[in-house]
Amino acid sequence: MFLFLVLFSLKSFSQETSLIKMDGSSTVYPIAEAMAEEFQTANRNKAKFAIGVSGTGGGFKKFCRGETTIQNASRPIDKTELQSCKKNSIEFVEFPIAFDGVVVVTHKSNPIEEITIEQLKNIWQPSSKNQAISWKSIDQKFSSDKIQLFGAGSDSGTFDFFTEMVVGKAKESRSDYTSSEDDNILVKAISNNKNALGYLPYAYYEKNKSTLKSLAIRFNGKSVLPSIATVKSGEYKPLSRPLFMYVNKKSLDSEVLTNYLNFFFKNADLIIKQVNYVPLTQKGYLYASTKIKNKTSGTEFLDHSQIANLMNKIVF
Repeated sequence: MFLFLVLFSLKSFSQETSLIKMDGSSTVYPIAEAMAEEFQTANRNKAKFAIGVSGTGGGFKKFCRGETTIQNASRPIDKTELQSCKKNSIEFVEFPIAFDGVVVVTHKSNPIEEITIEQLKNIWQPSSKNQAISWKSIDQKFSSDKIQLFGAGSDSGTFDFFTEMVVGKAKESRSDYTSSEDDNILVKAISNNKNALGYLPYAYYEKNKSTLKSLAIRFNGKSVLPSIATVKSGEYKPLSRPLFMYVNKKSLDSEVLTNYLNFFFKNADLIIKQVNYVPLTQKGYLYASTKIKNKTSGTEFLDHSQIANLMNKIVF
């Protein structure tokens, strides 16, 4: 189930009521793509979609300049982005839409089974730049081959989240690794390198698990493999996270856009499962529908340290 992305002429871009322009997170892209396809099937010729994948940070730059209608994000808006939107008089409505886990992956043939957050921090922290790290440093029974690192680019929300959870501060990371905001590029690179170690959104791992191996994360004395069940239960710590969608408030005057959003949240549970993400509870989607009706603007998630508490309050 995939959307055929239409190439639009400049003339098409003037049709504001029928064109829904999105950009942002590659993590959220499969959800946006599947939902757009289903909406088009149910509402033939009612909307066209242009879906970009600039990464969460890159997408927010466009969104806060008023260039897109919807911003897909794998983390909440940050203070700098919020100021940029205010400067350009862009008001938005914020929607948590699903849960995801960031998966630490290797080549399928790698014998390693688990890794600790402390080991990941030692590998990825800025002070480790230009330091070659071997598999043997993780466990003496492994080879002395050097680990080849792959991960999200600096415009990616996955990069922000992973560095905050593993290193302790968002955007703090060694820079000498192969990076991309496109997770499909990372999947291909890791699949072709026997010494690769990287991180990806869960859905990209699930889709490619015939060539990738996921590692259990040992945290606070407990080792947990990523799965739909462990992300949903909250057991997969600390690499589970909510995903978001930000909508330009002015666009809610468009009947087509509000119909799309109502369709999104009415069908979210089924479609989000189909693309290997974890849906919110029904309470969470009812809450989203209320925000559409009331055009409730602003963010509730600026304090990133309180995301888990806020999600529990809103969606459970």
